[in-house]
Amino acid sequence: MVEIIQTRNAPEAIGPYSQAMKVGNLVYTSGQIALTPEGEMRENDVELQTAQVMRNLKAVLEAAGSGLQHVVKTTIFLIDMEDFAKVNAVYEKWFDGHKPARSTVAVKTLPKNALVEIECIGLIAEQTE
Repeated sequence: MVEIIQTRNAPEAIGPYSQAMKVGNLVYTSGQIALTPEGEMRENDVELQTAQVMRNLKAVLEAAGSGLQHVVKTTIFLIDMEDFAKVNAVYEKWFDGHKPARSTVAVKTLPKNALVEIECIGLIAEQTE
């Protein structure tokens, strides 16, 4: 069974897609950029944007019955690989020692001229106990 995940604690999708999809005991998030839940873009600073992206991912995962501690894979999209270390420093704090599998990809541009976008796959909390 497939369930569409939607929460007001993260920004609405800016296109024809869902914030996440829950399939069995997995949740697949759409890529999150640094929009606030109200739809405002964070400052043009990769560290501030990464923190907002992580807040958005956390909210979407929690709406699905998961959480950052249950993430098994992330994909990070950066417009500048020079920001890799800065993004890592912020990202690491949100996972508090948990280290999901990850890919990081350099891209030319991102929606709304964001500096970073992150998507993830997580386990549903009730089924991980």
